[in-house]
Amino acid sequence: MKLSHNHPYHLVDFSPWPLTGAIGVMTLVTGLVKWFHNFNMNLLILGYLIVILTMYQWWRDICREGTFQGKHTLLVSNGLRWGMILFIVSEIFFFISFFWAFFHSSLSPNIEIGAMWPPSSIIPFNPFQIPLLNTIILISSGITVTWAHHGLMENNYSQTTQGLFLTILLGIYFTILQAYEYFEAPFTIADSIYGSTFFMATGFHGLHVIIGTLFLLTCFIRHINNHFSNNHHFVLKQKLDIDILLINWSVLSISGIQEAS
Repeated sequence: MKLSHNHPYHLVDFSPWPLTGAIGVMTLVTGLVKWFHNFNMNLLILGYLIVILTMYQWWRDICREGTFQGKHTLLVSNGLRWGMILFIVSEIFFFISFFWAFFHSSLSPNIEIGAMWPPSSIIPFNPFQIPLLNTIILISSGITVTWAHHGLMENNYSQTTQGLFLTILLGIYFTILQAYEYFEAPFTIADSIYGSTFFMATGFHGLHVIIGTLFLLTCFIRHINNHFSNNHHFVLKQKLDIDILLINWSVLSISGIQEAS
């Protein structure tokens, strides 16, 4: 079967990128832990470089296989689509665990934190400032990426380009505001269960936005190079599903922060 091409399946060639990706993530996490304990950032920067280089070269191989070698057949695309659906389901349960921790601690506060929520030593964020602005930015990015998708479906090159470009800008703007919010936060991850749940939940959400922005940047570069057509743009369609998940999470986040304050 490996030698025959009379089948719709994609028999993946040997690739070093899963191994280098695992090494990069291990280096990144180890460097992050060392940085938390006031060591230098050398290992952290090395991990970032390995992960970024692995992502670039892995995406390059996938683009070559799907666009130029025609290995992403209808059957393969269907399998990838189901894989993305299962991934989104796992993401939903992943974020449910954070909501569970938040509501478990807020609806019935423990005596260790003064039997009150937020704890007496915590000054919470105003939900109508940066949290609300970030929610509006995410909803706007969902609108612009949908605009890009519809432009692609209608073979409108300029609208797709504008929609993707605006979505990437909104993702970068969101990340900058999130970083500013962290730097100005009057509490840390070590400040009781409130700080732990806040920074874990919003941190992982921000990480998803960063990864999504990188995916969209890849889609933008591929679109500029005419890799997409109105019937062959699997990556962009799956990014829409992830955006819906992130927007729902952001709306729930601001309602939770509002209740907390």
